[in-house]
Amino acid sequence: MTCDPASAATQHALPPAGDLSVRPRISIVTPCFNEEENVERAYGEVKKLFASLGMYRYEHLFIDNASTDRTVAILRRIAAGDQNVRVIVNSRNFGHVRSPMHGLLQARGAAAIFVVADLQDPLSLVPAFLEHWERGAKSVLGVKVRSKERPLMFLLRRIYYRLVNSLAEIDLVENFYGFGLYDRTVIEAIRAMDDPYPYGRGMICEIGFQPVKIEYTQNRRERGITKNNFYTLYDIAMLGITSHSKVPLRLATMLGFSAATLSFLAGLVYFVYKLLFWQNFSVGMAPLVVGLFFFGSVQLFFIGILGEYIGAIHTQVVHRPLVVERERINFDPPQGGETAANPSDTASIGHQASIVADPAPADRHPAKVDA
Repeated sequence: MTCDPASAATQHALPPAGDLSVRPRISIVTPCFNEEENVERAYGEVKKLFASLGMYRYEHLFIDNASTDRTVAILRRIAAGDQNVRVIVNSRNFGHVRSPMHGLLQARGAAAIFVVADLQDPLSLVPAFLEHWERGAKSVLGVKVRSKERPLMFLLRRIYYRLVNSLAEIDLVENFYGFGLYDRTVIEAIRAMDDPYPYGRGMICEIGFQPVKIEYTQNRRERGITKNNFYTLYDIAMLGITSHSKVPLRLATMLGFSAATLSFLAGLVYFVYKLLFWQNFSVGMAPLVVGLFFFGSVQLFFIGILGEYIGAIHTQVVHRPLVVERERINFDPPQGGETAANPSDTASIGHQASIVADPAPADRHPAKVDA
């Protein structure tokens, strides 16, 4: 566990326990997709946690990525009985990168905490997150050092993070997967970056503020199945590399120059050897075939690397919104004393009696579509 020495002084002093109007609001952000078996349990555990803490107001923001099961129906029922629960339903599945980041940017608390719907990341760390935040930490990151399931995948993730950290131009936090607390200052810094396909884990390190790191063991998933697959893991891996490193591009240049030099020297050796032993020396086809396939595969590999960077550039240039929302539930105008996500948060467009949509900040205005 590390802590910025400069943050020793408390920057978020708590008001008296009885003063409800000025207690700091904490946002719990839970991305979900087809989590009908988990969302109600996640809601109940978070509610129980904040009831035991007592000193904070809270909101639980679920952002649903167009689930095809009963997830949205369950969230509607929960939100109807608890005004602390807010729900965003996307018009389609916008993926595992854009949707969670949009949810974070819609949080209106003085700090926000990512909590996964399956509760594999332990809620027992939240009080420690808040304690460090009260002492002045701008971000408190959960670092997964052990996992109770899929040891092979955990090992591959560790290897990947070490690779990315060795290539990146900034110091990335190994084994940090997004679970942590983010102060409003960090959230607004992320908003100012205005990245249409953000690598959130890298952005936290890009911002700085010397984050506090707390180690934990990831729990076993008890219900449902993981939504990660090879493509989503590959996508995050390449996003981490292309977002924070130019090393692969420079490696292609250096390898190309080295290969050209070796090829020239090999050709020169063969040429001299042929002049000296004109009648006896026969090169044959094997060196040509091996060399052809070797350099062909190297070229295809680095064309693929180049394509990843071009794809990243294309995403930035097109600059689509993070998500398109289908509906919002329990998004009321902010009351006195609470932190709004943006100054224009008081405008509203009703979808139905219990559903209110408010605009996002001017620098990122996600399209709204009436359900």
